[in-house]
Amino acid sequence: MIIGREVELAKLKSAENSGKAEFIAVYGRRRIGKTFLVRQAFGSFAFEHTGIRKRGTAKQLEEFAKSLSAQGYPRCRRPSDWYEAFDFLKELLLGKGVGRKIIFLDECPWMDTPKSDFVGALDHFWNGWASARNDIMLVICGSATSWVIEKIIDDYGGLHNRLTRQIYLRPFTLAECEALVRANGQVMNRDQILEGYMVMGGVPYYWDLLRTDISLVQNIDELFFAPHGELSDEFDHLFLALFRKPKLYISVIRALGTKKCGMTRNEIIAATRTKGNGRLSRVLKELAQCDFIRAYAEPGRRKRDLVYQLIDNYVLFYFRFIDGETNLMPNFWSVSQTTQAVRIWCGLAFERVALQHLEAIKRKLGISGVVTRTYGWRFRDDGKDGDGAQIDLVIERDDKVVNLCEMKYTAGPFAITDEYDRRLKIKREVYAEQTGTSDAIHLTMVSAHGLKANANASDVQSVVTLDDLFKG
Repeated sequence: MIIGREVELAKLKSAENSGKAEFIAVYGRRRIGKTFLVRQAFGSFAFEHTGIRKRGTAKQLEEFAKSLSAQGYPRCRRPSDWYEAFDFLKELLLGKGVGRKIIFLDECPWMDTPKSDFVGALDHFWNGWASARNDIMLVICGSATSWVIEKIIDDYGGLHNRLTRQIYLRPFTLAECEALVRANGQVMNRDQILEGYMVMGGVPYYWDLLRTDISLVQNIDELFFAPHGELSDEFDHLFLALFRKPKLYISVIRALGTKKCGMTRNEIIAATRTKGNGRLSRVLKELAQCDFIRAYAEPGRRKRDLVYQLIDNYVLFYFRFIDGETNLMPNFWSVSQTTQAVRIWCGLAFERVALQHLEAIKRKLGISGVVTRTYGWRFRDDGKDGDGAQIDLVIERDDKVVNLCEMKYTAGPFAITDEYDRRLKIKREVYAEQTGTSDAIHLTMVSAHGLKANANASDVQSVVTLDDLFKG
């Protein structure tokens, strides 16, 4: 059974029934469910093959020949190169008779070994034969997102603009994780699902690893902190799978992990000691495309001064509790629940979860149909007063309203004290003064359990709760 992915499934089924040649790229981070989605959408293929990780061209071609033989091509020898391999594939497909012929090439980046000219052969196969036929549907898939983007989506050679559709699989939302939890027979309330989401994000594979006979806290200990825990070294595997040369990607991620509010490009250059060239631009673009970071422009800043902010839940959890630790206890998470370190992390992680559910926030505010611009905002006053302001999320709306959103994670309703109320009002005043906006400014609280009823609560125009986030 497949959870969610309604839009992606509809795209695949539409392509299957289009009556014309279709070339589709399905991509996304490791463990996100790409192969599962494609197989659930179609069930069977005219030809299916999966590349082999860290093997040379000869082995890749040998395994391709085995797939051809297993799926109907008689006594297939190892092709001399990828051009001949695709010639063999044409012969196989021509023998399949009438009807839609779906080709599924999984983990294509692994097939593209150095000097193999795999992409050239794929180009020749598609442009020289398949694209002229109305019975061919080619689906390629790969975890190495940088390869898919660079070699296929953004290619300026023969494959330029040849994709008929591209499908990027995003992490699950809270609502989709809740549906997966129920389908897997796990018993969790929404607070526990939120905690799991703050640790693992919306990666379905991680959630599928949770045992039903132990608590979420025990599961986290078992997966992340026990000796040889299945996700204890996921960080290294994750970036090696996504990016062929991950060193700079990891350097950027590590730098951003030290700054809650994010960093400008120049700040990243200084922190990573790298060059501000096209490679850095590509790294930042691909990290954003993979949902590891978000990029936004603050009012008054030039486009080149975008702020980049780390928002990936798993990476934040890894940096805070696992990275560099060599002697963690197997029950670390169980005994750390009431520590200050975990409380601080909860606040930061909840902010990221809220940022990942912007559509749910907008829906609660009744502005789903309103054009908006969203960003974080910070102002530092270097004068004598030293009064600055930092706002987690600003929603600037075309209906002449600005929502200044504060995120708060507490076990119960959040109480706005007199001091906190004063700070909220200062933020509103500073934002109005520094941006020069004439729009109405609404204070908005994103609080897991709402607000405690007191005199100060009336100063807030809107409240978004955890239940609201589950509706996104």
